[in-house]
Amino acid sequence: MPIDESLTFQPVRIAVLTVSDTRGLAEDRSGDTLVARLEEAGHILAAREIVRDDADLIVATLHRWIDDEQVDCVITTGGTGVTGRDVTPEAIERVADKMIPGFGELFRWLSFQSIGTSTVQSRACACVTRGTYIFALPGSTGAVKDGWDGILASQLDSRHRPCNFVELMPRLRER
Repeated sequence: MPIDESLTFQPVRIAVLTVSDTRGLAEDRSGDTLVARLEEAGHILAAREIVRDDADLIVATLHRWIDDEQVDCVITTGGTGVTGRDVTPEAIERVADKMIPGFGELFRWLSFQSIGTSTVQSRACACVTRGTYIFALPGSTGAVKDGWDGILASQLDSRHRPCNFVELMPRLRER
């Protein structure tokens, strides 16, 4: 998609949340991949945490970051599957003001190119809440690459045309 180089890049302050019962920071390859990509793009890592697959813990972390003026956007990785422990989408629905259904639809379309019909097991989703974007990606490094490279890199670039999420940030709290 086209980047208008005549415009000034506006870095986004992004918090990264890994949802996992088994990973610590040393094993968080998906989180590492996401952090590397967002920093390479010129964005700011505002915060990074790992929490268990527990909807209440996820919701509490999201609320803390939504209320933090130093966080513009949250990207989660993990917990988007269909097993009993996968509760990230449910947690996001609990905090969402407005869902962004096209994000999950486009993610699965992109993911289909890589993993075929297995993509139907992903419940990647997105919303906006009190002026903060939240994007939920599956926990594999491939899914993080698909989500960042295929959607978020351009939509979080203020120079992307014809439109992008960044240019809407000042208006997200309108009523």
